[in-house]
Amino acid sequence: MIISEQMQGYAEKSSWIRKMFEEGARLKALYGQEQVYDFSLGNPDIPPPHRVIEAIEDYAAEISHGYMANAGYAETREQVASHGSVIYDVRLDAGDIVMSCGAGGGLNVVLKSILNPGDEVITLAPYFVEYGFYIQNHGGRLVSVPCNKEFLPDTRAIKEAITEKTRAIIINSPNNPTGRVYSRETIEGIRDALMDKPDILVISDEPYRRLVYDGVEVPSILKAIPNSLVVTSASKDISLAGERIGYIALGPGIADKDALCNALILSTRILGFVNAPALMQKVLAACMDCSIDIAIYRRRRNILMQVLDEAGLDYAPPEGAFYIFVHAPLGDDLAFSNALVHENILVVPGTGFGYKGYVRFAYCLDERYIQAAADGIKRIAQRLKD
Repeated sequence: MIISEQMQGYAEKSSWIRKMFEEGARLKALYGQEQVYDFSLGNPDIPPPHRVIEAIEDYAAEISHGYMANAGYAETREQVASHGSVIYDVRLDAGDIVMSCGAGGGLNVVLKSILNPGDEVITLAPYFVEYGFYIQNHGGRLVSVPCNKEFLPDTRAIKEAITEKTRAIIINSPNNPTGRVYSRETIEGIRDALMDKPDILVISDEPYRRLVYDGVEVPSILKAIPNSLVVTSASKDISLAGERIGYIALGPGIADKDALCNALILSTRILGFVNAPALMQKVLAACMDCSIDIAIYRRRRNILMQVLDEAGLDYAPPEGAFYIFVHAPLGDDLAFSNALVHENILVVPGTGFGYKGYVRFAYCLDERYIQAAADGIKRIAQRLKD
C-alpha cells in the first residue's frame, strides 16, 4: 500500500468526524439542505464584520504579495503585540509575536520547536481531536487527563500525570468540545500544580477567546503562568477560518524566550508554512478590535439549551465557543449519534474527542435549523431512555 501505516491509523481515529461529514452530504443530496440539521461541524456561518471585508479589498491591491520575514511583517507583529498587551495584561513587544497559518499551524510550529522523540504532552479530555495528530507529527506522545464531571481541569490528576518526559500541557478555554471557560482559580490551580516544574510549557489554544457570554471572563494565561504562550487565530471571532491567519504570543515569563522565538521562526520555515498569508496579516492588524456579533451565538446557545432541557438531556452549560457537550442516553454516544441520523440530525460522538458517553452539538448554524431539529432530538432521547 502506498500510504503509511501511521496515516492509515490517523484515518481510522478521525473516522467519526469524517463519517458525520460524509453522512451529511448524503442526507442533503437525498432530502435537500433545508431538511438536514447539521450540528457536527464547528464552521462559523456568521459573515465577517464589514470592516474586515473592506480591509481585504483595500489591502489586496496595495501590498506586495511576495515573501517576507518568516515571523511575519514587523509592523503587523508590533500591532498584534500592542493589542495583546491589553487583552493578556502583560507587556509584549514585536519580538514576542510569530504570525502563523491559523491556530493549527501555530500549534504545529510550537510542538516542532519543543518536542524531542518520546516527549509527552498532557491534554485535558475531552480535547480537540487534532491535538493527538499534531503531537505525533513531532515525535511526541499525548497523555490524556480527564476533566471532572463539569468538564473543568482536575489539577490533582494533572499533577499525578506529570513524568520526567512531560514537556508541555495544552489548555483550551473556551473549550472545544464543551464550551466551558476555565476560571481564574482553575488557571491558578494549574499554575500551582506546575510550580516545581519550570521546564513544562503551558500552551494556551485560544481561538474562541472572544466568544464568551453573560459577562464571563477568560483569564490571561500569560499573566497567571510564567512559562506559557498563547496560540490563537481569527478563524472564529471574525469568521476567517478559511484564510488561515493567527499568531503565537510568548509570555514574558519564559526563561529562554529568545531561543524559543528563534526556534518558532525556524519551524515556520521547516514545516513549509514559510510565513503567514501576507494579505491576511495586514487585514488582521487593521481589524484587531473587530468581532462578529456574539449575541447571535448566545441566542442560538439559549435556544439549543431549551431544546435539550425539554428533551431531558444533561450537559454542563457552556459559557463560550459554540458547542454543547451532551450526555448520551444510557451513556452510549455512538448509539445516540446513529439514532439522531434517522431524524436527519448530525452530531459528533464524544469518542472522537477522547471522552466516551457524550456527543457534541455545534450551534454555528441558523437558529431555524435548531428549532426544526427540536422534535427529532426529543423523539430520539425519549426512545433511547424507554
